[in-house]
Amino acid sequence: MTLLKGVMLPHPPIILPEVGRGEEEKIRKTIDAYDEACREIAALKPDTIVISSPHSIMYSDYFHISPGPGARGDFSDFRAPSVSFEEEYDEELVDLICAKSVACGLRAGTLGERDPALDHGTMIPLYFIEKYYTDFKIIRVGLSGLPLADHYRLGKIIRESCDQLGRRFVFVASGDLSHKMKEEGPYGFDPNGSVYDEKIMDVMGRGAFGELLDFDPVLLDKAAECGHRSFTIMAGAFDKTAVKAEALSHQATFGVGYGVAVFTPEGEDDSRDFLKEHIVKELGEAALAREKEDPYTSLARKAVECYVKTGDKLVISRDEAAALPDEMLRKQAGVFVSLHEDGELRGCIGTFLPTKENIALEIISNGVSACSRDPRFERVEPDELDKLIYSVDVLSEPEPIDSALDLDPKKYGVIVTKGSRKGLLLPDLEGVDTAEEQVGIACRKAGISPNEAGISLERFTVVRHS
Repeated sequence: MTLLKGVMLPHPPIILPEVGRGEEEKIRKTIDAYDEACREIAALKPDTIVISSPHSIMYSDYFHISPGPGARGDFSDFRAPSVSFEEEYDEELVDLICAKSVACGLRAGTLGERDPALDHGTMIPLYFIEKYYTDFKIIRVGLSGLPLADHYRLGKIIRESCDQLGRRFVFVASGDLSHKMKEEGPYGFDPNGSVYDEKIMDVMGRGAFGELLDFDPVLLDKAAECGHRSFTIMAGAFDKTAVKAEALSHQATFGVGYGVAVFTPEGEDDSRDFLKEHIVKELGEAALAREKEDPYTSLARKAVECYVKTGDKLVISRDEAAALPDEMLRKQAGVFVSLHEDGELRGCIGTFLPTKENIALEIISNGVSACSRDPRFERVEPDELDKLIYSVDVLSEPEPIDSALDLDPKKYGVIVTKGSRKGLLLPDLEGVDTAEEQVGIACRKAGISPNEAGISLERFTVVRHS
């Protein structure tokens, strides 16, 4: 077996004596666990150490794998320039991972390197590992905004590539837990922080890697974690593999969760085919959603499927039009069409005010745009259609309001306007609990500072079909 071990390791710079200058002793339990994990790595003498880091180069729709023969880095940004690293990359393995990713349609590769220097999420694990062992090459893998299932897929590809080349490797999943554990911490407090930390330590302590794919994106966001996607890539490397899991420590002394755990493979186990389980579940949820469609979401789905398969806009036949509710053909309204895949937004485009002669045509037009013109996402591909879940929001006519005091984020959406800049946020969104948050997000979408003078506000209601 080429996979020797996996480790979950945090990366607080303060853990280094040269940075902490004594403060690191407040997380002595984490340091001791770190040393224990790295001694286990050293005893295995791996050829390659794969490190996934939240602080490497990150794109919303692409996994960046560091290119070239190697890289350097130091802790000058943390007032410790004497702590430096010069590492050699496993170029042959990088090339194979990239080729396999392209072959299976996963967006990963070495393009777009903005800064070749090693990041602290990579260097802190290396600091501890190299106390005990130095005869290895590394691979540095960045995270992405792609679904968790794609992170798991990347881990599978890394394992397959190591198997093909006979690389004995250890996977280091670098990542802190919640950054919202204490009011006096650098990121403040949110009760979801402790919820996340307790849940992730339980999951990792049991080696229940399939559960990583089912975490609520709202919980991940509110907890302000940084390591979940890193842990999920590592989990993919253990696909169909029995695991002995041991959680060594958890601390949140400085308001950020630090978890250390080690994972030892114990042979093949086809029952741990978590990606297949996840896909079956995802397809089942999408099929159930189709069974519960109303005419609005059904029309959005048909519009997207027609465009993705043929490149043409859906044309409603006379018989199909006769089966639609009368208001879809008689009334005009602004409409937003949203697509979700794997629990994550996959596209959302809408119109503030009507642009077509009726709601049905508005849905078709915005459905096409949501699957092909949302600048945040690649175009929807045919093999994704069975996984998509649709929602359609039909907007009321906006009405001017004096201030955020006239808003209720559960009831009203908001439109902010300053000159030619305009931003909209729909109501009743998960994770948006106050009018101030609602206005702030709408302003950011429009490129408006919330403190600018002369911002006008409008509110509207929606009828949501989902």
